[in-house]
Amino acid sequence: MEKKSRHNDFKKDIDLIGLGNAIVDVIVNIDDQFLEINNLKKGSMNLINSNESEVLLRNCKVIKKISGGSSANTVVCLAELGNNVQFIGRVKNDNFGNFFSTDIKKSNTIFNTQPIDKGPSSAHSIIFITPDAQRTMCTYLGASTKFEPKDVNFDSIINSKYLYLEGYLWDSDLAKKAFINAAKIAKESNTKIILSLSDSFCVDRHRESFLKLIENYIDIVFCNESEILSLFKENDLKSCKKSISSICELVIITLGSKGSLVSNKGVSEEIKPNLLGKVIDTTGAGDLYAGGFIHGLINNYSLKKCGEIGSLCAGHIITQLGSRSNINLQNLLQEHLF
Repeated sequence: MEKKSRHNDFKKDIDLIGLGNAIVDVIVNIDDQFLEINNLKKGSMNLINSNESEVLLRNCKVIKKISGGSSANTVVCLAELGNNVQFIGRVKNDNFGNFFSTDIKKSNTIFNTQPIDKGPSSAHSIIFITPDAQRTMCTYLGASTKFEPKDVNFDSIINSKYLYLEGYLWDSDLAKKAFINAAKIAKESNTKIILSLSDSFCVDRHRESFLKLIENYIDIVFCNESEILSLFKENDLKSCKKSISSICELVIITLGSKGSLVSNKGVSEEIKPNLLGKVIDTTGAGDLYAGGFIHGLINNYSLKKCGEIGSLCAGHIITQLGSRSNINLQNLLQEHLF
């Protein structure tokens, strides 16, 4: 047993608060030809408008709906592992918004953001799953772009051990302002700040400001190989690890089927993948990895054990459809790691 004591700030009652786009994931199975017909690059995340969403959904059969979004997936994973967590994101008082609110609360995640009554409809992401288990996303951001500083409960951030931020929020100026304000409050109150780079295309859009954000505020970065290569415009992972370690103490790089790397103060440790069955859907794999890893941090496990928990959660979620586990994650950990 590698567990020590819990996070050393006993006065903080909330384990983690996540800020992110509140998105309903709409999961659809399609073939490669569908992607070709609709000019969609496999594995990409595409921003679309409401009309484009209607056209795409018209030609598909919806299999499943989930209260998703990158940060929300990570927060729900933490809730299901028994942590006291809160999610903050913007929805409208409509069908998608009401579904999101009801669904995320089923995991015991605290979600108190008041919905808007006017403006664009709630965000949703159509996730196209091809037979090779790759996912291609077409996302309508809608009401989530109205996320603004007044939506953030700064008292909760002061009372939280960790603040989790998703890079996708950087696409909205209002959300960016809320993002920075939250990071400032967190830094002043000794709340550790975690950033997920979210997507290589997102990094392409905001490379310089992301680097500045990491250097000034971020304690922990989660990214995959393509995201970190994009961040430094390099083709060499070793060079990128050295560069990011100079501006951030703890960096976790997921490598898909090759596992992951945990770099602490420039010293790296390899974490093996932990695949628990046939790959069905890779949606949420990185988010669940982050959730598992942070669960380990909250409980003061070694970084290696944190990585193993993250790898187990990711290895499980890709064997099912969607980013919500269909089994008890606490039991999963007990069975395989403890």
